[in-house]
Amino acid sequence: MIDVIEHFLEDEISSQELYEEIYSFITSFHIRSGEFEANYHIIKKMDQINFFIYAENIFPDDHHREIPYGVAIYKRSLIKAINKYAQLQGFTVMDYADHEADNIL
Repeated sequence: MIDVIEHFLEDEISSQELYEEIYSFITSFHIRSGEFEANYHIIKKMDQINFFIYAENIFPDDHHREIPYGVAIYKRSLIKAINKYAQLQGFTVMDYADHEADNIL
């Protein structure tokens, strides 16, 4: 079975800027639901604590799309994964403690 989170991290957390944009989308209290279109993966925010991450292939010839794999993940687990990966890449890791006061875990 494919490790969706591992592929997501490798493909999308490739710069400090992308890391910060993804982190801000995930932790934003003001975005209740929506999608973040990264390079290859889509992060679908269902509510404040539930996310789907999936790969999306769009074929321009006939305009159909395929979703070859995906995963559901809780906010806390997703933040831990991206922060750990960002730290390994040498990026400045954002502090989630600021968001814990929002009681949205």
